[in-house]
Amino acid sequence: MSIILCLETSTTNCSVSIGDGNSIIALKEVNSKNFSHSEQLHGFINEILNEARLSPKDLDAVSVSKGPGSYTGLRIGVSAAKGLAFALDIPLISVSTLHCLAKQVEVKEGLIIPMLDARRMEVYSEVFNAEFNSVREIKAEILDENSFKDELSLGKTHFIGTGVEKFEAICKHPNAVFHHEKLPSAKEQFLIARRKFDGKFFEDVAYFEPFYLKDFVGN
Repeated sequence: MSIILCLETSTTNCSVSIGDGNSIIALKEVNSKNFSHSEQLHGFINEILNEARLSPKDLDAVSVSKGPGSYTGLRIGVSAAKGLAFALDIPLISVSTLHCLAKQVEVKEGLIIPMLDARRMEVYSEVFNAEFNSVREIKAEILDENSFKDELSLGKTHFIGTGVEKFEAICKHPNAVFHHEKLPSAKEQFLIARRKFDGKFFEDVAYFEPFYLKDFVGN
């Protein structure tokens, strides 16, 4: 069975997990408004390796949230993942931040729209169906009262992520369901990463870069 270390640093949540086979065997995360990932990330990695009674040499791959999200947060996570992959000579896997976020909503029907705050009234969002298949690509968009009207007209639509509060304030559609205080986590990342590992969908360690979506304008 594959042992995969997963890193999630795209938002204020610094999250690290280790999965083996079909389940998470260790998880450590903290939501810090100060974006203290650079101080916490490597300590978290050591802590969960100890908790799982593993050494870095036991890892089969390292996975990282590729974005979109915080420029600084993504850069910290990707740099750590690339360093581990290179030093340990193991595959590097990247996973969409919005896909991981969508996986926190379990519904039998309807749409799931993860959205990350991108300042002012802008969000990064993607649209998934209940099977977590992407049905609309990732976009950076300005929210208004008509946003996602086509999706909402189809039935229950679940919104999750750091952009939820700003959209809830202007969206009064009866089909809108808002999931509050949810952040991307390495917990959901593992199963996505494991499927990529099984399919050998790996990144080039030398050239891989985070998916920023927009140019850096400062955190």
